[in-house]
Amino acid sequence: MRPATMSPDSTEFVILSFEGPDRYSLAGGLGTRVTELARALAGQGYRTHLFFVGDPSLAGEEVLGDGRLIYHRWCQWLSRMYPGGVYDGEEDKLRDFGHSVPSYITREIVGPAAAAGRVVAVLAEEWQTADATSTLSDYLHAAGLRRNAVLFWNANNIFGFDRINWGRLGFTATLTTVSRYMKHYMWRLGVNPLVIPNGIPARLLGPVNAELVARLRNLYADSLLLFKIGRFDPDKRWMMAVEAAARLKERGQRLAFPLRGGIEPHGSDVLGYAHWRGLRVVDVTSPDRTPEGGLAALAAVVGKGDIYNLRFFVPEEMARALFAAAHGVLANSGHEPFGLVGLEAMAAGGLVFTGASGEDYAASMSNCVVVETDDPEEICANVLYLRDHPALIDRMRIAARETAARFTWEEVIANLVSKLEFVGQTSGVLAVGG
Repeated sequence: MRPATMSPDSTEFVILSFEGPDRYSLAGGLGTRVTELARALAGQGYRTHLFFVGDPSLAGEEVLGDGRLIYHRWCQWLSRMYPGGVYDGEEDKLRDFGHSVPSYITREIVGPAAAAGRVVAVLAEEWQTADATSTLSDYLHAAGLRRNAVLFWNANNIFGFDRINWGRLGFTATLTTVSRYMKHYMWRLGVNPLVIPNGIPARLLGPVNAELVARLRNLYADSLLLFKIGRFDPDKRWMMAVEAAARLKERGQRLAFPLRGGIEPHGSDVLGYAHWRGLRVVDVTSPDRTPEGGLAALAAVVGKGDIYNLRFFVPEEMARALFAAAHGVLANSGHEPFGLVGLEAMAAGGLVFTGASGEDYAASMSNCVVVETDDPEEICANVLYLRDHPALIDRMRIAARETAARFTWEEVIANLVSKLEFVGQTSGVLAVGG
């Protein structure tokens, strides 16, 4: 008898992703997304399998906690040949992943689940898993198990869209994405995905380290404190942020602008432009990976620059303190499928300047500032306006945390399961309740 709903008693989850929780497997936000989603599903009682291209030195299969979360490190034989990380040797890993994962899931997960009267929800992430998802559907059909699984494939970004067979993928799986902006973008491809937003861990709603926030504010008591963190990607509009900082300085504002980018080449362009615009750029390093070490590194150079290029790991506790302490967190992307950094900053009570693309959670001058143009003057005008309206800032910071609470993984999973049940019932995987 088929279940009518999805619950921990009737359902187990399979997540497919190239990235994962290992340091070898983390290259961007995708690894964090699937790790936190898998943990949240397991935390709600669902048996959850996470398949990813894993560290070759760790166990191929790792069972965590009470056995509800299982890591499946895939392509390890290739990872030994390509030690540079998850995307080193990507084409070879694509072929291996796409060939071997579907047969394993069919044989070792869906088959036993079906025999026990359970269904399997497969959540595949990004273009690297598109072929594996369609092949899995074929394998399940061949084994007579297709009506025992619901297959979702999710787009977090537009990377690799040119390599996807959209006709095949849309026929074999339900397509999803993370925002209305991405949904509208994908309409151009002739597909109509369901929207399931990204999430944040509930722990990010916990209290920010008040002492650390106070020390940061005291450190920059006579300065306008801005903060920006993310990859050095032109889509993040780093140049716009730097130009806004330069204009604020020209208007007599004393600046302190810590920023943390990645290793991308665009970083040289950004810092070079800052020099050209007359901003003093100071590289800040710290061998100590704790918030105390980061704060000490900043204290050692306070007043020596306008832009402080953080060339050290910024731990979560320190990032949250910077979010809360700053007069403006510049998450002002031009193309942002969802805008996770903005939401994380809002969870800390940050005063966030978001872009106007995928940030479905953003309501300008209510819980953040929505930057709708690529004109740096828009940032400047809003920074100066808010400086003169402290009561509005207080209301926005409170509203920001309230908004973030609606986007925890626990809230997102409720949305996800409702859509899985809708698809499961219309496709015959689940019984239609009375």
